[in-house]
Amino acid sequence: MKGINKLTLVLLSLGVTVSAQAATTLKMGMQAAVGSVEYNSAKMLADTVDQMSHGELKITLYPSAQLGDDRAMMQQLTYGDLDLTYAEFGRIGLWIPRAEAVALPYVAKDYAHIRRMFESEFGQGVRDEMLAKFNWRALDTWYNGTRQTTSNRALKSIQDFQGLKLRVPNAKPNLNFAKLSGASPTPMAFSEVYLALQTNAVDGQENPLPTIKAMKFYEVQDNLAMTNHIVNDQMVLVSETSWQKLSEKEQQLIQDAVEKTGAAHTATVKAQEEELVSFFKSQGVNVTYPELTPFRQAMEPLYREFDQKIGEPLINKLANM
Repeated sequence: MKGINKLTLVLLSLGVTVSAQAATTLKMGMQAAVGSVEYNSAKMLADTVDQMSHGELKITLYPSAQLGDDRAMMQQLTYGDLDLTYAEFGRIGLWIPRAEAVALPYVAKDYAHIRRMFESEFGQGVRDEMLAKFNWRALDTWYNGTRQTTSNRALKSIQDFQGLKLRVPNAKPNLNFAKLSGASPTPMAFSEVYLALQTNAVDGQENPLPTIKAMKFYEVQDNLAMTNHIVNDQMVLVSETSWQKLSEKEQQLIQDAVEKTGAAHTATVKAQEEELVSFFKSQGVNVTYPELTPFRQAMEPLYREFDQKIGEPLINKLANM
């Protein structure tokens, strides 16, 4: 809350110099847990905002889904009950169907490609609709890792995926990647994956490299295929209700802090991925680099279905950005 309270008036009457403006505190919720890269970057953002504003702006963090899952937090943003949260660009497809294109397997080649889509006429259109319909302002998008595949047998080409029982989350892009690559998609709870790999109930799984290390999947999987099938980004969203309560100076400060933090977050994730490939090799994991063109060609039925669903030839347009 801003303004002069009774304590401030008393202090002023005694000749004590105080700020006439109390700190503005913003709430940021996330699903990521304390200690994760996402949390550490949110903490860096909070510290940066505090430092740049000389303590007049603060961000309080609510990690580990304390405020609900991502859908619940997005709704809280709409109503102005939450100020900031994370969201993947492709995840916005739940509300704005054409945005899902970004999350389809092999549409995004890398983070630079996602940035081009985010900043393009297509991306700006999605962001404008997010703002107009849902009260979500996208301040930036950061790199958050690329999904790779581990398995109990070497995966050197798309042919090696035939019949592979591949654990995937219950999400359409991941299910389609497995199915169209020739594998047998096997959705299961994340908490059950390690034991399922250990007992060969499934033959493999797919996740970003930091997750593979954190969950120690390399202990029960001898092979890592760099399939690069889905590139994850991480948008920073602010409630437009909260945004409009800030002065132009405060808005610019937060925008600058988000971009500064994003550059550090992206650099950290990229460096971590490079180091992890070497780490997995040191643990005896066989790392393969299958040719990716056949995988993308295998996704063509999915792309055609998607274009028909949204009523425009979008996939090739995005792929060629």
